[in-house]
Amino acid sequence: MKRVLLVMCLAACGACSTARAHAFLDHAAPAVGSTVRAPPAQVRLWFTQQLEPAFSTVRVLDRSDKRVDRGDAKVDARDTTILQVSVPALAPGRYRVVWRVLSVDTHVTEGDFTFEVAP
Repeated sequence: MKRVLLVMCLAACGACSTARAHAFLDHAAPAVGSTVRAPPAQVRLWFTQQLEPAFSTVRVLDRSDKRVDRGDAKVDARDTTILQVSVPALAPGRYRVVWRVLSVDTHVTEGDFTFEVAP
């Protein structure tokens, strides 16, 4: 019985460490699902692990899925958990941020979220 409990505990711990081995989106600016009064100059995403700059991307799309960012996505040199891209003055409306990152431990994660610029 003790052996079965030990095996179950070890399996549970292994599952937890595996889950932490990926770079997940922690938070963003503008915030996920938020409405901002003034258009942002850039979109910044914070992840739970350091990113590989050469294989991490982010795009900002308008309602018609047209890319509206400046195409200068980069991982912050001082804090490699931050991915950012600059945007021109965005018109009022909803925007979708699409990201795909490779963490330094070679795991890929991807996702998207929206934010809105108020009129």
